[in-house]
Amino acid sequence: MPVVDVVNLEGKKVGQVELADAVFGAEINRHLLHEASRWYLNGLRSGTAKTKDKSEVSGAGRKLWRQKGTGRARVGSIRSPLWRHGGTVHGPKPRSYAYALPKKMLLGALRSALSAKLAEEKLTIVDAWSLDTHKTKTLRIALEKLNAEKTALLVAHGENRNLELASRNLEGVKLTASNALQPYDVLRHDRLVVSKDAIARLTHTLDPDRQPIEAPHVETIAPAPAPKKEAAPKAAPKAAAAKKPAAAKKPAAKKGKE
Repeated sequence: MPVVDVVNLEGKKVGQVELADAVFGAEINRHLLHEASRWYLNGLRSGTAKTKDKSEVSGAGRKLWRQKGTGRARVGSIRSPLWRHGGTVHGPKPRSYAYALPKKMLLGALRSALSAKLAEEKLTIVDAWSLDTHKTKTLRIALEKLNAEKTALLVAHGENRNLELASRNLEGVKLTASNALQPYDVLRHDRLVVSKDAIARLTHTLDPDRQPIEAPHVETIAPAPAPKKEAAPKAAPKAAAAKKPAAAKKPAAKKGKE
């Protein structure tokens, strides 16, 4: 398994990480890279080109002259495609250029792209994208220390508002999530800068064994148990009030006959 150094945003080595051979040491398949790039670019095409046919161009619908007897060619409409300013036959219409690509081909192309970057020594793994500010200058200085002076593709896992704001104004720098990484973007940019969390997610997604992998530096800290509330002291039981004997009911007097 290839071992790559992990650096911080200052460019200093802070550790090492082992990369999976199935993801970063795969055989580079140029055909898959070509197909994945072609599929991605076709999906970006707007497909809004359109021409007007005979029924859409301006012009009267009357017959210009009679059918016979003039010595000229017969004409039915001024909007005929044979005439100047007439309609267009079989012209482009709004359409979508996107098509389906098998998921296995896309994952295989991504493995090939990541393996190519590692083989060219253009893969940089950072400990975390911990930016104190959203200023573009701060990120630009950090990328210079990471030898990403040309074009760079930044891969992060999770939401990072400061990184998003700081990277969107840099020319040649693109930020993407680990679950939205495309082989075309990996090939298009000179340097690939990935966070440690994103490496773990990519390995879990692209590894055929599908083994759960966690980022080595992520520690799960159990929340401290909440302090138990002390129960209020129970009041002493009140002495049962002495029960008075119920007064005997006097029998109702029978009315005698006078």
